[in-house]
Amino acid sequence: MPKKDKDKPAEKDKKEEKKDEKKEEKAKDKEKSKHPFLRKSLHLGKSKSKKDEELNVPVVNVSDMSGGASGGGGVSSGGMQHLGPPAAFETIRRAQLEGPLMTKERSPSSRLHPKTQQQLEKLPPIEQCKPSERTAMLIEKLRQCSVIFNLEDPLSDLKSKEIKREALIQCVTYIRATPGVLTEPVYDEFFAMYKANVFRVLGPPSVTHGAEYDPEEDEPVLEPAFPHLQLVYDMFLQVIESPDFQTSIASRYIHENFITNLLDLFNSEDPRERDLLKSTLHRVYGRFLQLRAFIRRSIRDIFLKVVYERPSTFNGIAELLEILGSVINGFTVPIKEEHKHFLLQVLIPLHKVKSLSIHLPQLAYCVVQYIEKDPAFVTSVVNGLLRIWPRVNSPKEVMFLNEIDEIIEKISFEELCKVKVPLFKQLSQCIASPHFQVAERALYFWNNDSVINLLQHEGETLMPIICPTLFKFSKVHWNRSIHQLIFNALKIMMELDGALFDRCSRQYQQDIQKHAQQNADRARKWNTLEVMAEKNPHSALFEHHSMSVAPVDDVFSTDELEEALRGMSKSDSERRMLTNNRLRRKSFLPTDPSVVQALQAHEAHKIRPK
Repeated sequence: MPKKDKDKPAEKDKKEEKKDEKKEEKAKDKEKSKHPFLRKSLHLGKSKSKKDEELNVPVVNVSDMSGGASGGGGVSSGGMQHLGPPAAFETIRRAQLEGPLMTKERSPSSRLHPKTQQQLEKLPPIEQCKPSERTAMLIEKLRQCSVIFNLEDPLSDLKSKEIKREALIQCVTYIRATPGVLTEPVYDEFFAMYKANVFRVLGPPSVTHGAEYDPEEDEPVLEPAFPHLQLVYDMFLQVIESPDFQTSIASRYIHENFITNLLDLFNSEDPRERDLLKSTLHRVYGRFLQLRAFIRRSIRDIFLKVVYERPSTFNGIAELLEILGSVINGFTVPIKEEHKHFLLQVLIPLHKVKSLSIHLPQLAYCVVQYIEKDPAFVTSVVNGLLRIWPRVNSPKEVMFLNEIDEIIEKISFEELCKVKVPLFKQLSQCIASPHFQVAERALYFWNNDSVINLLQHEGETLMPIICPTLFKFSKVHWNRSIHQLIFNALKIMMELDGALFDRCSRQYQQDIQKHAQQNADRARKWNTLEVMAEKNPHSALFEHHSMSVAPVDDVFSTDELEEALRGMSKSDSERRMLTNNRLRRKSFLPTDPSVVQALQAHEAHKIRPK
């Protein structure tokens, strides 16, 4: 017994020492967790515990936790092949919650998730190789160019990135300068390299939902990988423009799926990449005749999605319209029904989108190209624009007026006469706009020779439409510059046909007098009705309900409600007499005994003020 008593204090000392050691370890772990680099090694650099070894849980290394192009700190596919029980998920979850070491203010246009990087070895230039070995060296360099690097991180893999850039430049130069280099093995490696670099999933837009991108004020989000992408796009253009390019072999790689992926990239926020994509798609449209109809249908589907599904934004509308402008220029006359449908059902509704200011020049060019091909489209185009004319968006109204003015300059007098009445009615409404820019742009139509010529020959129809608005707002418009423009328009019309102008002026004065007489008659009739109402013996019941609303605190009491409910059983005349000026209801509630009893009980227990 004494020995056991002696051993007890020793065991207690050992337990206390172990507790102190554990506390020290926890304190060290907390200090390490404060530093980002030590925190990652703390969570991700641990070896397997005994419990994890029994459950066969894989250890997640730091190299497997690459952040990708977006710097998101996610887990790569290589580190999650065999996931274990919740312990593994907890390790991964902690690593994901910690996030990247550095946060960026603006997200890149795309998020690349490169696999585990491999170090590239510098190969000799193609020109220094033997002629029999140059094709093999070109294939090796194309394979090196297929490796994707995270260009968002400027400090990682500097040597390999430079080797890839030099390989891309050498490939572009060699393909441009060397004839007969495009063989079937080269086609295979080239398109594999192109798809690996270019085809990717674009990230979410940097512009918030509902915000409109202004190219004059907002800076575009540039693609971090563009130094490599530019060389890849240039190489594709060199290949497809090469005299040795064989469409039959390339059609194995350039198919409908290729076109779909290419069109998805037009939503990139980098304008430099969209410009290269425009050149690429234009070359493909010219080379592959069997894909032309599919390309037009795909562009139509994108436009319809933008018009009717209203996504947050689509950045490549202007570039796609530029391609369509050259396509429409090559249409043969008579225009096919497919192309007519595209104009009326796609291009005209495309004027309704919120971002019209970005792509209006390209859209107007396409519409004018249709009209130049077939002037019979003038009526459909002008009536379509007038049908979707903006009502509460003044900058958009100015854009519509600019496009209408451009269309008028391209059409003949006979075609203009077909739309003269609806056109001048819309001009009259625009002159009456309180926004001075809309009124100013509408009055600039009098500087157009086609409009002056139309007024000279069709004045009998058009002057009665436009003159009343000009007479009215020459005095009441708030902007002085609008007054001067209106006086200039009136002077032009007076010089064109003075007699007709005088008739319009006299008619306007008669209309003013007639309108004033109608207002006087209307006021006299209302006065008569008020006198007759005052003589009515029941008019006192509705004295407070004629032109005013009863105050909110003027609520009927419980006794009055009960009396009104009892009046439901009486005749209509007696029930109307029960209605006093404190009852604001036009109808009576149905009798409910429980409601009446509850109100009576409330009145009985209510404390009356002394």
